[in-house]
Amino acid sequence: MDRKKAIESSNSPELAELYRLLELLKEKLDGSMKEQFSRSLPFADVLFDRWQRAKFLGFGEGTSVYDSCCLFGEVKVGKNTWVGPFTILDGSGGLEIGNNCSISAGVHIYTHDTVDWAISGGEKPFNYEPVKIGDNCYIGPGSIIAKGVEIGKGTVVGANSFVNKSFPAGSRIAGSPARSIN
Repeated sequence: MDRKKAIESSNSPELAELYRLLELLKEKLDGSMKEQFSRSLPFADVLFDRWQRAKFLGFGEGTSVYDSCCLFGEVKVGKNTWVGPFTILDGSGGLEIGNNCSISAGVHIYTHDTVDWAISGGEKPFNYEPVKIGDNCYIGPGSIIAKGVEIGKGTVVGANSFVNKSFPAGSRIAGSPARSIN
C-alpha cells in the first residue's frame, strides 16, 4: 500500500488533510524551482533554506549547505563556501573548510575510521585525525577525503577521487588514490 492510501485509511482526517497540504506545498515549491532555475530537488532541499542552515550551524557569511548534507561532530566552514547535496561532513575528529570552497555533490569527508576497531573485534578504539581544506578549493563530485588529510589553498580535486594523503597549495589532483596531475 502506498503512503497516501495508508494515511487515508488511518481514520485520521487531520493526518489526511496535513498530507494533502504537504503534497500541495511540494507541488508549488517544485513548480517554482523548476520555472525559476530549471531544476527539481528533494522536498527538504526545496523547503528549507540552505543559507539559513549554514548560519544556524555557525558557518561563515554567504555559505550554504543543503539539507541532504549529513554533519557530525565539530565542523567549521568559512565564508562563501558551497556545500552540495548528498554530502557527508564528519567532524568527529575536527574538520575545517576554508573560504570560497566548492564541496560538490556526493563528497564524503571523514575525520575518523573504524578499521582497527572492526578487525580487533571491537577491542581497539576508533581512530581520529583532523582534516583541513584551505581557502579557494574545489572538491569534485563523489570524492572521498580520508582522516588526517590537509588540502592546501587553491587545490582542485578531480571527481571520484580518493584523497588519503595531504597535498600542498595549488595542487591539481585526481584518482584513487589521488595523485598530482599538474
